Amino acid sequence: MSPAVCPVMNTAFKWPVGARGALSLTFDDARPSQVEAGVPLFDRFGVHATFYVVPAAIRKLPDAWRRAVASGHEAGGHTLSHACTGNFGFVTDPKKSLEKMTLAQLEAELVESNAQIEQLVDIRPVSFAYPCGQKFVGCGERLQSYVPLIARHYRTGRGWRDEYFNAPDRCDLAQVAGIELDGLDFDQVRPQILEAAKSGTWLVLAGHDIGTDPRKQMTKVATLEAICAYCRDPANGIWIDTVTAIGDYIRRTRER
Repeated sequence: MSPAVCPVMNTAFKWPVGARGALSLTFDDARPSQVEAGVPLFDRFGVHATFYVVPAAIRKLPDAWRRAVASGHEAGGHTLSHACTGNFGFVTDPKKSLEKMTLAQLEAELVESNAQIEQLVDIRPVSFAYPCGQKFVGCGERLQSYVPLIARHYRTGRGWRDEYFNAPDRCDLAQVAGIELDGLDFDQVRPQILEAAKSGTWLVLAGHDIGTDPRKQMTKVATLEAICAYCRDPANGIWIDTVTAIGDYIRRTRER
């Protein structure tokens, strides 16, 4: 990837004709429900989503993931080991926590993950989601950001549980804000979509499983159906597409 340049505010930024704001639907971890329940739903509405995958999970349903990518959905990077802080109970080996990793070790994971994903689905990832939304290795005085690695190896990097929408004229594409979608009804999401259209920003929603079980880390099927129907109505002025499609448009528009 070419070196990223921090954007300069440009109030003249324009979305494509008919769009007042943008929205991306993204999902982490390559969970089976994403291709079993999510992809058919999105295909029915003609909507493309971004899935941040780990190779081991793709191998459980390789044909389904290949079909998803072939139909226009995006497979992005998410490391090999889903590296997070050792403070989480699911990180059972402290040696594999972010606090114990180095930038060199993490970069090796990124490169190997990309190679394996390309081998599995014939597409090399150009977008990345930070596992657990965490962007560091080491701790204390030895802590280092790995955002520069993401800028080097990918065109976009998405966060998790962020608090803001992405201003297209100034957001850092290596740190695209992602807002949690799991568990929300459409009535809770609709105000965010309206705000994106009003402010001319890019809303990136982030979920995990797709289904109806409220006990799980689950994005509701009914919510996704309502989001897709709303955004596919031209009168609402929302461009819905993958992270890379919208991120690349932002980059090209800034460079004009």
